[in-house]
Amino acid sequence: MNKKEKVKYILKTLEEKFGKPKCALNYESPFELLVAVILSAQCTDKRVNIVTEEMFKKYNTPEDFASLEIEEIEELIKSTGFYRNKAKNIKKASQQLIEKYNSELPKEMEKLLELGGVGRKTANVVRGEIWGLADGITVDTHVKRITNLLGLTKEKTPEKIEQDLMKIVPKKSWIDFSHYIILQGRDKCIARRPKCQECEIKEVCDYFKK
Repeated sequence: MNKKEKVKYILKTLEEKFGKPKCALNYESPFELLVAVILSAQCTDKRVNIVTEEMFKKYNTPEDFASLEIEEIEELIKSTGFYRNKAKNIKKASQQLIEKYNSELPKEMEKLLELGGVGRKTANVVRGEIWGLADGITVDTHVKRITNLLGLTKEKTPEKIEQDLMKIVPKKSWIDFSHYIILQGRDKCIARRPKCQECEIKEVCDYFKK
């Protein structure tokens, strides 16, 4: 089975298992999603949702965060880890959105990438979730680890993994593919205790076959 056939099998199997995937982060506006994705770096979605549930009741616009002191933002997001850097990025992105884009999140990849704390992963998530747009494939820690285990790539950097995956995953499935791999990572392919015997896609997994 070649890599494209593997991908087809993975997509079909995980669609049957999970149905139509959706973002695990809770949000009510594009800006809230941007903040939640920035917070999700090196942090669980569950923890981010706990933090944002209270925070977004009081602060949920670029103006709100731009008016806060960095220390105030740090206090709000402390439990998500790396909070100093995240607070700085949220404030910077908020200021940029006010100054350049009338507080509206731009759709264009290159404009999103100019915002504080926004790399390709964050931009891909936001574009895919809000507008159904896909310039690439979101490569987080789950996708990086699991696509290597499956034998879909041997690359180690998110950028190179993304390039490999874009060649073998149909473009219409770029958004769903990441969601499915992440969901499978949480359910079966858990980093420290993988449930290989129970995994629905073990038949096409190089790691399992070893």
